[in-house]
Amino acid sequence: MLAVLVAAVTVAAGCASVPSSSAPQAIGTISREAPESSVPEPTAGREPDLLLRDFVKASTNPANRHLAARQFLTPEVSGRWDDEASAIIVDKVDVFVETRSTNRATYTIRANKVGQLQPGGLYEAEDGNFEARIGFERIGGEWRINELPQGVIMDRAQFLNTYQRKSLYFVDPTGATVVPDPRWVYAEPDQMAAQLVGLLIEGPKSALAPAVRNELGDGVSLRAPITKADGRSAGVGVGLGGVRIDLQGVRGMDPQSKSLLAAQLVWTLANAEVAGPYVLLADGQPLDERFADGWTTADVASMNPLATAGAAVGLHALRDGALVSVTENGVVPSPGFFGNSGRLRAASLSQDGRLVAAVADTGRPPPDPANTLMVGGYETGDAEPALESGAITRPTWNPDGSVIWTTVNGNHVVRVLREPGTGRLSVVDVDAGAVTALGSTITELRLSRDGVRAAIIVDGKVYLAIVTELPGGGYALTSPRAIAVGLGSPALSLDWSDGETVVVARAASDIPVVQVTVDGSRMDALPSRNLTAPVVAVDATPTTEFVADSRAVFQLNNMDPAGDRYWREVPGLTGVKAIPVLPG
Repeated sequence: MLAVLVAAVTVAAGCASVPSSSAPQAIGTISREAPESSVPEPTAGREPDLLLRDFVKASTNPANRHLAARQFLTPEVSGRWDDEASAIIVDKVDVFVETRSTNRATYTIRANKVGQLQPGGLYEAEDGNFEARIGFERIGGEWRINELPQGVIMDRAQFLNTYQRKSLYFVDPTGATVVPDPRWVYAEPDQMAAQLVGLLIEGPKSALAPAVRNELGDGVSLRAPITKADGRSAGVGVGLGGVRIDLQGVRGMDPQSKSLLAAQLVWTLANAEVAGPYVLLADGQPLDERFADGWTTADVASMNPLATAGAAVGLHALRDGALVSVTENGVVPSPGFFGNSGRLRAASLSQDGRLVAAVADTGRPPPDPANTLMVGGYETGDAEPALESGAITRPTWNPDGSVIWTTVNGNHVVRVLREPGTGRLSVVDVDAGAVTALGSTITELRLSRDGVRAAIIVDGKVYLAIVTELPGGGYALTSPRAIAVGLGSPALSLDWSDGETVVVARAASDIPVVQVTVDGSRMDALPSRNLTAPVVAVDATPTTEFVADSRAVFQLNNMDPAGDRYWREVPGLTGVKAIPVLPG
């Protein structure tokens, strides 16, 4: 289903709500408008301009081929209106009268285009203008629309109240975790499970497909309608009672593939608030006899998409050019080179905290390279140079700690491979042509914790690309797209909060830090209290954001009560200029 969404999009993905004193503020395509609670119906005596605005709101209800919106059309136009023709998302709607007579009128609707909703519930962020000509005629004393473009026009605030953003989960290339694929869906609660499983079977979006696996593909389908665990067909997925999913086309799967399939289903449904247990069948028999009574999230906990491997590593920081561990009692220099260098400009820890990659000042005058990438063990304190260059972006690690990614001289993306046994380093190029074509300079590149996506800053704009393995073993950054449309100020730094959210520091004093969803559909301003612009660095976990402003390092706990959610100085780094460092 395609449609035109009128207005901007807001979200606080994974965060506690914020009171008005620290609530998200409007930035470009961000708004604090509250979604209205009901879909309007034609009101007697309504003037054409107001009727048009009501039509835009009613168009967010896709039920019965947008029956709610068709009530605003003449019968003839309703019969030929193609509500699946297009899906454009706009905000800041203005309506202008062009002509007006007793029984005829023509109006122009103008708005800011901010995105599109593609088939399968895929949101694509956009930037531009929208304009359409709408005609009216009076029938039985009431105005009705008799001319309009094909496609649906939807109000953003109403859209947020009608549609829900849910994630499908597919398997990462190593089979270690599941990867989110956000979708916007419209479904009654008892239809949510069926809609999500149907979308899983259809597979990931085309851009993501080369980087993930779908165990529900290749001939897998539903053998019977989804029911409650005991077979009842009413209230499926609502309240207690679990769900029962009977699949066909999976009997020949090996046990590992069946476990991965179960992980996809369980995490997709659990994170969509469809409660288990999840009784999974293959041709009427248990998918796995061990879980004949149903699977739970505990049975697939090893693939939890919200798990953070580096949680036990703790916060580190760069202070006075050296890496330090931040503890409750203060800071402790890291062992060896990294804790004693005094020349470090950026650093990253592997997700298990055992390895360090850091950009260090060579200390040599031009024309010699100004920076070197050093890689070594955290506990051993050893460090070996991987490469030298005039500019090197903050390094970022792949999930298993065997590869570091960075950008050299602003336009050359490389992977640094570290042999586990010997520690020997080698540098290989990444095919980043699709990204470098977007602008002149890459200033930040951060891999998601599942290693499937990369968040990138190019010339101050935020993009997301897919990490794709090429035939022969090389890698490419593919399908880059802007996700922070309407950011308003250049992006200075970014990091992943979780698999669906990126935190961005922007060059602005009013709202220096925002959160953006990976599909670009939502952007939230984080509280700005206590921060002094510019915010030059950001690092994040699913529960906490850390930033370095012009004075110190601050943290924002997303689990704090709404009234207490503000930036606090990090103990041990109070009054100290430093840069936060987390695994990844």
